[in-house]
Amino acid sequence: MDTGSDLWETHAGWWQEGFTGGADAEYTEQILPMAAAAVAGAGSVLDVGTGEGQIARLAVAGGATTVVGVDPTSAQIDEARRRGDGPLYVRAEAGALPVADAAFDAVIACLVFEHIPDVDAAIAEVGRVLRGGGRFALFLNHPLLQTPNSGWIDDHVLDPPEQYWRVGPYLVEDVSVEEVERDVFIPFIHRPLSRYVNAMAEAGLLVQRMEEPAPPPGFLARAAEYSEAATIPRLLVLLAGKVR
Repeated sequence: MDTGSDLWETHAGWWQEGFTGGADAEYTEQILPMAAAAVAGAGSVLDVGTGEGQIARLAVAGGATTVVGVDPTSAQIDEARRRGDGPLYVRAEAGALPVADAAFDAVIACLVFEHIPDVDAAIAEVGRVLRGGGRFALFLNHPLLQTPNSGWIDDHVLDPPEQYWRVGPYLVEDVSVEEVERDVFIPFIHRPLSRYVNAMAEAGLLVQRMEEPAPPPGFLARAAEYSEAATIPRLLVLLAGKVR
């Protein structure tokens, strides 16, 4: 099973067309405003897993004077450079960031770490490149929703029938390739929340705040199956500070 970068190279266009430039309500209404708030006031920002650079460009627009976006996928880096608007883009793996120690005021990773096999190395690198007192914003597809075999259940045995989200084996780390759209295959790695928090602690990154926002109105408007589950978060955000 191929869970490497080849799938991201193949399907970079799917991401660029479906989740940037205002195409996706969750990004427009929720993720981008939260990302802007997370890096506000930082003079230097590193965007890990930058894709085509929308978070990096957001940091520049917010006043950061040094913004670097890194991504292992050449198709994403090429598109990020084409779109321009200020950031420097480098093709690199999250576990081997080509930047100096303590070089950044803020690091942000948006819906990236659930696709990285060596999460310990990636989080250790975040700790290395952040200055003391710097901040790390980690955005994840909520691990509750990424458990193996989780999904919507329409239970017609009950009277009246109920629709609910089935949670799979949450504590089991699992690697899978999901068909997220017809003929579009994306690798996902499910890990329990404790896996991320403990790795962050080992890297000197202390979680200071956690956000689990409800799905935004624009998403609910186009996803009828979520209308009865607006209290189930799709997004998890961990905001941490570098303490050593």
